[in-house]
Amino acid sequence: MKVFEKQSNVFKILSEAISEGILVVNKEQTIVATNGSADEIFGYDRDELIGKSLNILIPQKYHHNHGAHFKSFINKAERRNMGRGRDIFGVRKDGSEFPLEAGLNPFTIYDNEYVMALVIDISERKEQEQKIQELNTQLEQKIALRTKELHQTIEELKEEVKLRVEAEAKAKESLQKERDLNELKTKFLSLVSHEFKTPLSGILTSTTLIGKYTKTDQQAKRDKHLDTIKNKVKYLDNILTDFLSVERLDSGKVNYKFSTFPLSKVINEVVYDANMLLKDGQRINYPANIDDYIIEFDEKILELILTNLIGNAIKYSPEHTIISLNVNVENKEYVFEIIDEGIGIPEEEQKFIFNRYFRAENALLDQGTGIGLNIVKSHLENLGGSITFTSKESKGTTFKVLIPITNNHQND
Repeated sequence: MKVFEKQSNVFKILSEAISEGILVVNKEQTIVATNGSADEIFGYDRDELIGKSLNILIPQKYHHNHGAHFKSFINKAERRNMGRGRDIFGVRKDGSEFPLEAGLNPFTIYDNEYVMALVIDISERKEQEQKIQELNTQLEQKIALRTKELHQTIEELKEEVKLRVEAEAKAKESLQKERDLNELKTKFLSLVSHEFKTPLSGILTSTTLIGKYTKTDQQAKRDKHLDTIKNKVKYLDNILTDFLSVERLDSGKVNYKFSTFPLSKVINEVVYDANMLLKDGQRINYPANIDDYIIEFDEKILELILTNLIGNAIKYSPEHTIISLNVNVENKEYVFEIIDEGIGIPEEEQKFIFNRYFRAENALLDQGTGIGLNIVKSHLENLGGSITFTSKESKGTTFKVLIPITNNHQND
């Protein structure tokens, strides 16, 4: 024990040379020696701690466990750091607690067991760690906020890109529609120019020739050219009617007028006019057993539909062929079939046949605007009907028109 007495210079010389606080306790946990650093750390005067229990330097809440830990440590007699992964605290003379680190070293002198503790006040380090932790927390919060803002910005950019893509698509669509419209206008002007020029030239020629036939016995020649003029005028009238129909369909200004009339009335008129267009040797098979059919429909539209289909059958069929018109009632629908023995429609072009201004490759040398079938289909769809066809090139075509018998009736 004399080695730790005040008069002994050995411990004092050794301990005061160390910056850490040194506490030496015996196995009864009584403090037997300190250095100046330890006194200063715990706030005591020089040698004031000598003879006092170690518990005065340990927070009250840890007293109940500390005795057992100390005995276990003495028995094992090994060096170690106190705490081992957990924070430990000391108590100053003024009662304030502070964090510390302590390294324990057991030793024996003159058969007496002691423990030397190297103590470091880590208050400043803990404050710095706390500040670092707070800064890290703030940084994490800022990162989270910035990430959220960045995510929001990305979403806004995605939405803006989406809107721009949609706007681009609409612009392209509008541009394409404008190009298509310009193309349609070009085709229209070309068609009008061609389709009007040919019959007008024929009218002019026939008119000129009529003026040369002044004698009475030349009446047959005059009649021939008068018939030509009538046919050309009729053709021009049909073209104008088609163009007016297109304009009304596009503008939605079509007013359908339903009335009740004998089906034979319309068919007689259509076939009569069509007979004027027949080529040499052509004839039209008139439908059988239609005298009793009374139909409720738009008379002018039905006439337009049948005139267009029979006119096409005549135009695209060679001489000495038959055009058949059949009318039946099936499944509460009127079924009209127009059958020809003409040039037919090429299989690869059949899907375009109802497109406006479309004309099949094998029909380009014949007069036509390419809008008739489009008009027929549009009217039928507006009125709840439909049109289909079967065709084989060089063998002929059959168009089938279906008109519902809703509000229609057949006399018994």
